[in-house]
Amino acid sequence: MTRQRRISGLVLNWTAVEMANLHVDPITMKARFVVDATGHAAEVVHIVERKSGIRLNTKTGKIMGEQSMWAQVAEDTIVRNSKEVVPGMYVCGMSANAVFGGPRMGPIFGGMLLSGRKVARDLLKRLS
Repeated sequence: MTRQRRISGLVLNWTAVEMANLHVDPITMKARFVVDATGHAAEVVHIVERKSGIRLNTKTGKIMGEQSMWAQVAEDTIVRNSKEVVPGMYVCGMSANAVFGGPRMGPIFGGMLLSGRKVARDLLKRLS
């Protein structure tokens, strides 16, 4: 969901509604902030890019895609890339490197935990 060029919530569970043959309007959830932690696919950011017309906070204004695997560099890059990608929406974990063009991780996961912690702390500051 967008309001005034800012992410303001999500449309949820639409596949479940279709599978159950429910005849309801889309289920929505209003939110002050949304976090895409969907991994390599960066699913939520892809939808935002495709449907909102809002330019992403990347060098290209679009999803940059992951670089080849380089775990040592990715450990630091993933934390730096964990930030607000459009007003009202943050990325963390592999979504961050997929959106901002960082390398894939490989078998090391400490950076992913630090990525989530960074976004959580940033959001706590903004919500205070």
